[in-house]
Amino acid sequence: MTEPLISVRGVVRDYGQQVRTRALRNVDLDLHRGEFAALIGPSGSGKSTLLNIIGLLDRPTEGRVLVDGADTSGLDDRALTTLRARSLGFVFQFHHLLHAFTAVENVMLPEWGDAGAPTRDMRDRALEMLTDVGLADRAQYKARDLSGGQQQRVAIARAMVRRPPLVLADEPTGNLDTGSADDVFELMRRFNRESRTSFLIVTHDPRIASRCDRVIEIVDGRVTSDTPRPGAAAT
Repeated sequence: MTEPLISVRGVVRDYGQQVRTRALRNVDLDLHRGEFAALIGPSGSGKSTLLNIIGLLDRPTEGRVLVDGADTSGLDDRALTTLRARSLGFVFQFHHLLHAFTAVENVMLPEWGDAGAPTRDMRDRALEMLTDVGLADRAQYKARDLSGGQQQRVAIARAMVRRPPLVLADEPTGNLDTGSADDVFELMRRFNRESRTSFLIVTHDPRIASRCDRVIEIVDGRVTSDTPRPGAAAT
């Protein structure tokens, strides 16, 4: 098997000074290119904490996170930001779109933020992504004028605009009706198949988890099961 895209080794995450709370306990986890995995567990189990650490948004108290075999422990905040921008995309439950911006401007934001000013090439790539998610005709709509499902499609286009090898999705269907949730799931699955983009999806929805190729369960800060689901994509 090829080298993991992401390796989590012995990760512990504590919070608090006077009273310490241990959110993650010696977590080991590998994610490979092209995987489509669900991360499940009860509320407060450490799912979002683990996602933030994998996403280089938070640092572990102990342990290491390796990206393409490179240890991120010694990187300063600027280097982590650069690595995160190059390697990772993010989709959240509540979209985190800028409502006063148009759909195409929201998709441009990851590149726009780096460059400091928008360019025609950025806009062209953003329009291409909106076409890919079926929203070419909504490119000039303000984000606030889009439905919940359409906003989540814009969020996925934004996550994919730099073609990252891994997308981390935190309850991406949790705020949607069943039909919109299925549409969003199929969109992520299509990018997984066509671009070989890896997805790690935090979800409370057993329907979503059952359709992923791998289900990782975390309870009380520990990975308690890690189960491949051959043929799940066909369900």
